[in-house]
Amino acid sequence: MSSVNKLLHDWLGQSISEEALAWLEPKQAQIANGAPERVFFTSFSAVPRYLGKDNLQLTPQDLAAAHDLVPGWFPGDWTVDQAGRTLLVLALPHNHTEDYVRSLDQVYSTADMGELIALYQSLPLLPHPELYRQRAAEGIRSNMSNVFQAIALRNPYPADYLDNIAWNQMVLKALFVGSPLHLIWGLDRRANPELARMLANYAHERWAAKRPVSPELWRAVGAFADRAIIADLAKVLADGDIAEQQAAALACSQSPLPEAQALLSRYPKLHSAIQQGELTWSNFSRDRQAVCK
Repeated sequence: MSSVNKLLHDWLGQSISEEALAWLEPKQAQIANGAPERVFFTSFSAVPRYLGKDNLQLTPQDLAAAHDLVPGWFPGDWTVDQAGRTLLVLALPHNHTEDYVRSLDQVYSTADMGELIALYQSLPLLPHPELYRQRAAEGIRSNMSNVFQAIALRNPYPADYLDNIAWNQMVLKALFVGSPLHLIWGLDRRANPELARMLANYAHERWAAKRPVSPELWRAVGAFADRAIIADLAKVLADGDIAEQQAAALACSQSPLPEAQALLSRYPKLHSAIQQGELTWSNFSRDRQAVCK
């Protein structure tokens, strides 16, 4: 049993009944041993009926083990049916890549919302991950917010495999639908100049419509700020609320341009908080998350 399989199996053993596990394990074995495809499809659909939809009962140690195994994997919000469905997908024989991808394509094409969520959550765990870029891009375009969040949030697949066009579209859509950017794995690593321009343009559209701009927007902007964006940051520092000012200051601190550093120096309290490590993107996002609860 692979390490991912073992973790999921152990977690389910702590979270579902022996009867439910006794249903799941033979299905895994049948699928792994080359059972007809209908066994996989009917079992995949039936998982919630036998396992239920309760949350997995995971400890901080469980979450750390997941991250150690697959950096960025965070199953803290997974349910038992999602874990069970992932085990069934992982059981599919994958030595013949074309057959494996064809089976996945078929289940994606007929999946309901709950099934799609499980499928997109499982992407970073599957063999041949480079073959699912188009599937991930489809998830980003989904009109179902839960499906979009399954691929965009707390999922390492996009940062590891999407090209910049799809990645940038995902980040912009996350802002548009109100998803928290700090839950996008790899946001800092995948920031890029085109994304910075897109986000700055989006901020201008929001301002023109007299609508608020999420302070998190500036997290992916600062390192690529040009003089026009620095002017935007100056506006936020002058007119924004405390959260907006903190975000703009953090963005300035990421810029190598002297103009950005000169702007930041005009706000000594914020500048000092950043220099002392009292204000970082991590604690900024954590504090905002606490306020929203």
